[in-house]
Formats: sequence, C-alpha cells, structure tokens
Amino acid sequence: MPRVQLAFRVNSLPFAGLVALALSLAPPAATGQTPVPGQRKQMQAVRVTGPGPHIDGRLDDPAWSGPRFVSDFLQKEPNEGTVPEWRTEVAIMYDDQAVYAAARMYCDAPSKIVKELNRRDDVGNAEVMILSLDTYLDRRTSYDFAVTAGGGLMDRYHPEDLEHYNDYSFNAVWDGAASIDSLGWYAEFRIPFSQLRFNNSDEQTWGINWNRWIPARNEDDFWIYTPRNETGWASRFGDLVGIRGVEPSRRLELLPYVAGDSRFREDPHPADPFHEGSELDSRIGADLKLGLGPNLTLDATFNPDFGQVEADPAEVNLTAYETYFEERRPFFIEGSQLFQANGPSYFYSRRIGGAPKGDAEGDFVEFPQSTTIPAAAKLTGRLPSGLSVGTLLAVTGRETANVFDTLTGITSHTRVEPVTGYGVVRLQQEFGEDASTAGIILTGLTRDLSGDPHLKEALREDAISGGADWNWRFGGGAYELRGYAGFSHIAGDSNAILAAQTSSARYYQRPDADYVTLDPSRTSLSGYTASLSLDRNSGRHWLWSLGGSTESPGFDLNDAGILNTADDIDAWGNLRYRETQPGAHLRSYSIGLYSNSTWNYGGSHQFGNLELNINTTFKNYWSAYVFTNGHVRAQSDNMTRGGPSMRATSGYTIGGGVNNNFTARTQYGFDGSYSRNEIGGWGYGVSGELETRIGERVALGVETGYERINTSRQYVATRPGGPESTYGMRYVFAWLDQSEVATQFRVNYYFTPDLSLEVYGEPFASSGRYFDFGELRRARDTELKTYGTDGTTITGEDGVYEVTGDGDPFTFSANDYGYLSFRSNVVLRWEFRRGSTLYLVWQQNRSDDDRPGEHVRLRSLFDSVGSPGENFLAVKVSYWIPVS
Repeated sequence: MPRVQLAFRVNSLPFAGLVALALSLAPPAATGQTPVPGQRKQMQAVRVTGPGPHIDGRLDDPAWSGPRFVSDFLQKEPNEGTVPEWRTEVAIMYDDQAVYAAARMYCDAPSKIVKELNRRDDVGNAEVMILSLDTYLDRRTSYDFAVTAGGGLMDRYHPEDLEHYNDYSFNAVWDGAASIDSLGWYAEFRIPFSQLRFNNSDEQTWGINWNRWIPARNEDDFWIYTPRNETGWASRFGDLVGIRGVEPSRRLELLPYVAGDSRFREDPHPADPFHEGSELDSRIGADLKLGLGPNLTLDATFNPDFGQVEADPAEVNLTAYETYFEERRPFFIEGSQLFQANGPSYFYSRRIGGAPKGDAEGDFVEFPQSTTIPAAAKLTGRLPSGLSVGTLLAVTGRETANVFDTLTGITSHTRVEPVTGYGVVRLQQEFGEDASTAGIILTGLTRDLSGDPHLKEALREDAISGGADWNWRFGGGAYELRGYAGFSHIAGDSNAILAAQTSSARYYQRPDADYVTLDPSRTSLSGYTASLSLDRNSGRHWLWSLGGSTESPGFDLNDAGILNTADDIDAWGNLRYRETQPGAHLRSYSIGLYSNSTWNYGGSHQFGNLELNINTTFKNYWSAYVFTNGHVRAQSDNMTRGGPSMRATSGYTIGGGVNNNFTARTQYGFDGSYSRNEIGGWGYGVSGELETRIGERVALGVETGYERINTSRQYVATRPGGPESTYGMRYVFAWLDQSEVATQFRVNYYFTPDLSLEVYGEPFASSGRYFDFGELRRARDTELKTYGTDGTTITGEDGVYEVTGDGDPFTFSANDYGYLSFRSNVVLRWEFRRGSTLYLVWQQNRSDDDRPGEHVRLRSLFDSVGSPGENFLAVKVSYWIPVS
C-alpha cells in the first residue's frame, strides 16, 4: 500500500511540541491479544520418549501421543478477534537433535483445501501453517517455518518487531511434510537445533506463535494475533517452555560445488579473435558455515559461484545516475539485514564482484563481465546482551582486458580493475522494554593502485564511511523517534578526486555555486549526513510522520554504497486516516496527504511536492487506489549537468489501479498514470499483471506495460561560445519522444515441491526521437532559444548536428535510438536432498538496434525474440555436508 505523507519544515515546530503532540494523540490502552507481563500464553514442549516421529505429515507416530495439543486460536481476518469455525490444534516435542512440531487443521470441506505446489520459499496461494520462534527471547526477532497443504516448505526471518517485515534470505536445512484426509490436513516439522541460534542455558524459554492461512475463506487464524490498528510481532508471542538439557550446536557445515558452462554466440565477427562461436568454462568452489559459540556464525566462501537464475531487467538509462539492481547472490543475500543501518545505503553488496571500472579501447576487446572474488567471509549473530553483530570482509582480484589491433595484429593487455579489499562492520544494541535500538556502521575500501597510473587517475585509492543511528520506540511501540548521523571520506590521486568533485552527485564546477569550491589539487574529500524523524505507527485511525535530513555537498558513498546526489536538505511528513474495521461496503480504507521539499546548501529550493492518496479494500477483497500529486516550480542544480541552476517546471500526475481478490486462482490487476508539466511535456503509462494456475502443478504469469513520454527538457550537450547570461557556455536541450514496451512471462511446472522446471522470458523494446533542439537562454530559467530561429540554422545527418548563425559554428550529437532486447532463462532445479541442489540452466541474451526513433508497438516484442545474441548452458551441483 503506498505511503501517504504531509510535510512542513522540521524547524517550524519545536521538538518539545512534537513530543507533546505525540502524547496527546496516543492510542487507548491496547486491546485484542496484547500480552500483559506475567500473563503470556504458554506452550509446553515435551521430550520424545522412544523413537522420534517419521516426518511424513500423518501424525500417526506413537510419539505424538505424548505432548498436549493446544487449540485456542483467534481470527485476525476476516472477523478480528472471533473464534474460528474450523478448529486448529498444535503441539511441540524435542529430542537432543531437533524440535518437532505438529498441527492438525480441521475443515468441513477437505476437497476445497488449496494445495497447489510451489518451489521452496514460495507458498503461493496454498493453505499454509506457519510456526514462529523467538529463540533468543528478545521479543524483537523471530524465525518462521512453514508447511503448505501441498507439502511445500518456506522459512524466513523477522529482523524487527514488525509482522510484515520478512527476510527470505534465511535458508535453514530442515524437514516438513503434509497430508490430507477426510477431516482436514496435517503438517509436521523437524527443525534441527543446529539450524537455530539460541542462548546457552539449562532450560530454554522461547517466544512462540502459530498462523494458519486459509485462502479459500480469506481467513487468517493466529494463536496470538497483532490487532490491525497496532504494531508489533515477536513482542506479543507466547512462551514455549520445557526444553531442557539442550546445548547450542557448534554448527560446522560445508557446501562445495562444481559447475560447468558453455556459451554459444550467433554470427561472431570473423576477425574477432576473442569471441568465437563457442566457449567452455568450468569452476569449483565451496561455502563454509561455522558456529562460534551459541550466538555467532562465521560464513566463508571461496571462489563463489554467483550464477543468476534471472538476469537483471533491460533498460535504457538517459539520466546522469547509476541504475541499482537487486542482489541475487546467496552469500550476500543471507543475513543482509544485519548490514543495513537506519539511514543512507552505506553498503551495496553488488559493488563487490561487479563489472571492472576501468576501460579498454581497441578494434576488438575481451572485457571481463565481472570481478573475481577469491574469498569473502562474514561474522554474524546476536549476543545475550541484545547486541547484533555483522562484519564482512572480501577481496576481489586484479582484472585485465585483452585488446586486439587489426592493423598490427598485436594483442595487448590493459588492467581494468586492481586488487581491492572491502570491509563492513555493523553493531546494533537493543534496549528498553519497547525494543528500541541504537547502532553504528563502518565501511571501508582500499585499492592497490601501485604501478598503474591510468587506474590511479580514475579510481579513489581509499574510501571510508559510517555513522550512528537510533530508533527510540515508546508508547508501547506506537511511536518512534528515529535518526542518524554519518560521515564519508575518500582519498586518492588528484585526478580521481577531481572526478568526484565534478560528478553528477555534486557538480562543484557549477559557475553560480558560490558555497562550494572546485579544487583540482585536492587529494581527499569529506562530507556528512544527518536525519531526525518522529513517527506514529499505531493507532485506531490517525497515523503521521515528520522528519528532515541532510547530506553535505562532499558526502560520497559510491565506492561501497549508494548515493545519487549529495548537497540536499530535505523535509517531509505525512498524515493518514485509516479505517481497519469492515463497514457496509468497504473492508478497509485510508486517505492520506504527502508532501516533501528539498533545498541545496546554497538555499535554492530544488523540489516541492504534494500528493493525495486514497486506498480501499472492498468487502469482496478487491482493492483499488487513486492518487494525484503536483510539484511546484523550483530550481534544479543538476539539469545542466555541471552548468548553472535551471528552473524546473511545475506539473502534476494522476493515476490509479485496481486488483482482484489476492486469493483468487486467477489474479489480475491494472495500473495507469498520466502526467503533464507547465510547458507541455507529458507522459502516460499503463501496465497489467495476470497470474493463474492450471491444476496444482502449473503456474502461469505475465506482466506487461507500455509507456510514452514526451520529455520537454532532455539534456544533450554543453558547448562553448554561449552568452554571458549562461556564463559563456551553451547548454543544449531537446524534446525527446520516448516509447517503451516490456513484458515478463513465467511458466513454472512443479513435479514435486523439490523438483521444478521454471521458464522466464523478458522481451523489451524502447525508442527515442530527439527534436526541437535549443539552448538555455539564461540561467535560473527554462526558456530555450530554439535552433532554426533567431537567425540560426541547424543541419544534421546520422545524429550529428551543426548550428550556424550565432557566433562560431558548433556541432553536437543526439542519436535517435531503437533498442530491442530479449532475455530468458529455463531452469531445472532439483533439491535431491535437504540442502543439496542440482541446477540445469539455459539462458538467452539477445539485443539489436532497430528502427531508431519509431514508436514501439506490440510487434516490437516479437521482433526482439529474433534479435541476434548468445545462448548460455550451465550445470551446477552443490552438496550440503553437516560436519557437526
């Protein structure tokens, strides 16, 4: 659900006033199943006597006659706080090696139980039983283990005391099964103690909860539920007692792998010595997991294989900023929440092992697609004191590009990446009865640039960043005072630091920026950031937030983290009214107002926005939303890409969408928006999504969208010879007519929950046509002097334009484009034993330039499939070895 906010300047209301306002709007005493100290629900775990149960989901083993099954569940949906019509019973046992859990889910119509198959960690729309365990008893974090009616397994981690904040990177090696009979269905769990982290004590007490989801009835039953108008998750759990004489395992596990692949290129250039018709490759490596005491785990990887099941989506990026893609590599995904601070993105794991940052030029170039990672290690865990620990070290190797000169026939070698070391440390301490937190983070990077002057001029030699952050929760967790303060420092050759000063993050070279100074002799650059916000996250109707943040002009994170722009002072806020109790026509709705504003350190207003947002869920569980927002005139210090400030136009956007019942066998939704600015720029986009099941084993899905944008001020080039009003330079802009269509489709067949065939494809087409070129008439304005008027003449051929009639003639390039792309994957995945997996992969990557400037059509998607490209075949086997 989109977040809706109302903002004003942070300093317009004293901090004491904010606190007074918070307390005056405090919610009434919590109701529902809010735990009272000393009166929590309890479940009793009993030790297995005799043989342990066989995990087949039938619950007919003699061992299950020992524990007492409990059944006091309540509904959260659709009728909050009522006793479910269908009974649910659960129980817990244990032995020296594992925890065993069982659940009986009765129902009046077993034939209607949704038992569709899905792969691991994707429960889809199947009926599911989820066991949640707070093994540290910190009332803040928990593990979830789930078994679906079809026998599928899912596990995840809750890093915060929030019900819907889930981290699916947690992947334990455990077992579960399900069965169905005339009374309902049954789920059985076996979770080894080696897969859980808990404190070392003679008798364990853990937090526990259960959740039964019944999609056929849109029913959510909990042993302990969090009321809709409140927050919290693990803090509300009951207590699991009775586990005695169990010690945390040392947990030594190995996961070696072997992989091989072949790449087949279509129509390779006959003179290219590097890219022939086919290439073969093989590799081996291993991951290691070692428990250091009961609370810490060391993960190490050697020559890791980071093959992706899905490729990054295709795009055409005409901005001055980098595109950031989602992390997909298992080593960096698992436990990634421990390296996330409240505030800036100090650590972006895809920096490690990414494409080399140097360049190489020649007639034919063999350029590494990624940087090798000989070794990486991380230490993670949580101490009994409530201190969470995350540290990571990684080393990437030296990379070289091969360059072939057709005239001389000589192959040369150019270094494009030095040996680089990365380090991250994150510590977070929990305190107080409402699970408040305070933490620090520190990232560091160092490059060995000795002996390579070319890379030394292009790359920073050292970079360090970090800061402190806090989240003070009060009012039972209904309110949060969040904040952070951080720093950055980069050092290196003066040319590398000059590039940092003139980059799109800050543009120190702006001629009208009198508060920053471009210094070509600098060998370092430092900056800072800070933020403070106050949020009300729980309440019957009203929720709100107020906050502000700043990044100084010299702040820089892009050696190890993510930062598009510095030099910002932001203020924001929100006000939202919601209704969570069903009425005559609506099940729930919210109405909110959002606004934010940005200034740079020169005091120039850079952005101002106001948005109204309405979200509704109908009685039949269909949902819809509409929004409208407007942005006011402001100044932009980056539209001229290093030139003077330029006026950003005012405009508006309207949009909305609708989705059918999310539990339907066939789900679909539609979205659309339209925008326009004051000088005639406009754009619209429409998208749709459809997912359906054929039987229990086949899943089909398609997402498609079309976008058309007429950009009124697209930057093209900067040329000398301009008037004094633009500081002697010409800032060339154009209108750009863009169209784009993209589709993603999936066809998955599930033989069993552990064996699946998954097909993914993404045809993509984009085009752009430049027209009505002109230059900025004066700084701080948006008006252009259009070429071909005022005595000027413009001529062009093959994307190169010449302008005469206004001083010396000059040229610039603006190439219309037409881009086609098709990326696909076919993956056979077989988990042949718990923790051990076989992958067979066929991947296609095709692209072409086609019909530049022409609007894309639906046929463009079909054309992309026939584009030239390459095929990639791979096989990988990993084998899990529990040493202890």
